[in-house]
Amino acid sequence: MSKAAIREGRKSDLPRVFELVKELATFEKAPHEVTNTIAMMEEDGFGPRPVYGFFVAENESGIVGLSLFYWRYSTWKGKRLYLEDIIVTENVRGQGIGKMLFDRTMQHCLDQKCTGMMWQVLDWNEPAINFYKKYGSKLDGEWINCHLDDNQIVDYFKNKKD
Repeated sequence: MSKAAIREGRKSDLPRVFELVKELATFEKAPHEVTNTIAMMEEDGFGPRPVYGFFVAENESGIVGLSLFYWRYSTWKGKRLYLEDIIVTENVRGQGIGKMLFDRTMQHCLDQKCTGMMWQVLDWNEPAINFYKKYGSKLDGEWINCHLDDNQIVDYFKNKKD
């Protein structure tokens, strides 16, 4: 087990947090898809209307893990915590840090009176899938993920014919 400590994230953590985000993007074979910036994370997490929260795992060498989350609302279930990412830097994986972050995030879900917690996992990420199965997680293959990037929305309205 690791000697890492879990604590709430601070604005001063964002440069290292962003490094972890880029590390995850590389692991997921998509580093070119990261368009976020530290400045955007500062505004979105510490501006007048924060839209996310996070916990970090810290050991003697600094921040080695991250759990970033936000709230969503289900018309069927009510307030839910959405876990965007759990990231543990490669050289300390397998030491229980991911479990510590996940456990802390689950506790936060209960503390905030959420009706549950949701997240996604890539279908090829077997270590993560097996990790979540240990908790009795429901892995739902029925729903299809959808999204539009801002430029697609702009193009739609630019080309919209009523």
